[in-house]
Amino acid sequence: MKTTAIALCLSLICGSTFAQNAASQQQKTDTTLLFGSTRVTLPKVAEPVFRKDTLSIIDFGAVSDGNTLNTKSINDAILQANKRGGGVVLIPRGIWLTGPVELKSNVNLHIASGALLLFTKDFDQYKMVETNWEGLTAVRNQSPISGVDLENIAITGKGVVDGNGDAWRMVKKDKLSEGQWQKLIASGGIVNEEKRTWYPSESSLKGASLKNGGVIAAGKTLNDYQEIKDFLRPNLMVLTRCKKVLIDGPTFQNSAAWNLHPLMCEDVTVRNVIARNPWYAQNGDGIDVESCKNVLIENSVFDVGDDGICIKSGRDEQGRKRGMPTENLIVNNCTVYAAHGGFVIGSEMSGGARNICVSNCTFMGTDIGLRFKTTRGRGGLVENIYVKNITMKDIVGEAILFDMYYAAVDPIKLPGEKRTAPKTELLPVTEATPQFRNFYIENVVCNGAEKAIFVRGLPEMNIKNISLNNITIKAKTGIELIEAQEISLNNLNISTNSANTLTTITNSSNIMFNKLSCNKLITLLFAVEGERSSNICVTNTDTSVAKSVSSFSNGADKKSLKLK
Repeated sequence: MKTTAIALCLSLICGSTFAQNAASQQQKTDTTLLFGSTRVTLPKVAEPVFRKDTLSIIDFGAVSDGNTLNTKSINDAILQANKRGGGVVLIPRGIWLTGPVELKSNVNLHIASGALLLFTKDFDQYKMVETNWEGLTAVRNQSPISGVDLENIAITGKGVVDGNGDAWRMVKKDKLSEGQWQKLIASGGIVNEEKRTWYPSESSLKGASLKNGGVIAAGKTLNDYQEIKDFLRPNLMVLTRCKKVLIDGPTFQNSAAWNLHPLMCEDVTVRNVIARNPWYAQNGDGIDVESCKNVLIENSVFDVGDDGICIKSGRDEQGRKRGMPTENLIVNNCTVYAAHGGFVIGSEMSGGARNICVSNCTFMGTDIGLRFKTTRGRGGLVENIYVKNITMKDIVGEAILFDMYYAAVDPIKLPGEKRTAPKTELLPVTEATPQFRNFYIENVVCNGAEKAIFVRGLPEMNIKNISLNNITIKAKTGIELIEAQEISLNNLNISTNSANTLTTITNSSNIMFNKLSCNKLITLLFAVEGERSSNICVTNTDTSVAKSVSSFSNGADKKSLKLK
């Protein structure tokens, strides 16, 4: 990890003196970061180094007319560079149509400014491979850019990588205008029986109708999935079990599914990257860091159709068996526009996530700002998450959300969509019970959201030990805590459009409010619900902003709330 990145993170959280000391020691050893009473060791992220030898794809027969398929030329250049001990493979200015590109160790694929690496719409060019999809072993089409078990690799330059994802993706009618929908139907493809979703082909529709389509079943081979090939959309870039990875400079856009997917990699640096997808792009995530160790993401922009910056570690039993958390990760100075979530952990986090620092980020127009999601069956432990200096504007849903009832649906309901609240029931704790604990979030400003803060744990496994400090949010509604423990909220200023209840607390305990304020006279300051609500302490708070200070329902004891 670059010294400056660690020093910056330390100065944000721990103070400048400690940061300077850590920076001076970084060249010698790992760095121990102190966050409150928690110590986290972050090893230095190693970056690749390349020979200066440069090979141009033109010398291998590539033609930049946008029509000639250059798959062989590009892969031959990469293979030759690898055989010569490494170096740079140059994709110069021009439009370069190609099929899948396979990276090799010690090679820097440099996409020059003005270069467009355009992946073909011809699905026959993408062979079926065994890979990973949403945390499970699955069959997919080969990714446009891929690499397995490589070391010392990079994709650099200011060019553009385009996955031609519109040829692959299904599209929901409710995400388009009527004119866009009619144009899409006229282009070909097929609409499902409900007339609500367009698919590019019968094969794609058939795959969508199957439960867990593409997930490898016992006794099945790749050929058994040929009839749903069109449904098995590839992620634009997948790097699996690679070490010393650098992604610096390019724009990655129009992916068929996820955009950037480092999987089980170590020492990954992503900087100065733009990831773009149409906002309606199904599964159109920006970057999904899955089961990776030692990662730096900085100075990058995401404007996509699903989660922006997302942390994962496998799904359910397979993820727990893999047992590889995403750990030792810094996200700094990134901007997220359209996305389901700005910074996200989950929901496929069965291997866990820990030691993650997010700072100096801006989210504008995302569905949710900070989004932490999981559900029963995942298992996994997410802990030691540190977030600071976050700016948000026009958040469609919640500014800050913790939810252990993730239901694999868009965070914002589409027009006419009906949803039912999850059934609350106490179940036994097993290895499949997920855990969220030890989150430290401070210095957040949000101008516009539907709800300020939402925390919802499970009855058998509450969300625990969340610290929220110096939070200013303008939202339609305020704070809701459900099945939560040891939540500290200090110096919160919530400006709401609603004159109703500012804070609702349900079956939660050890909740500490200090310096809670709001912008106007409201009806009720605290609504306490449930017989398991206890030890809610409020200090340094002006209760005159509410017509009524508190109400108690569904078995809540009046003694559970203490005003000091």
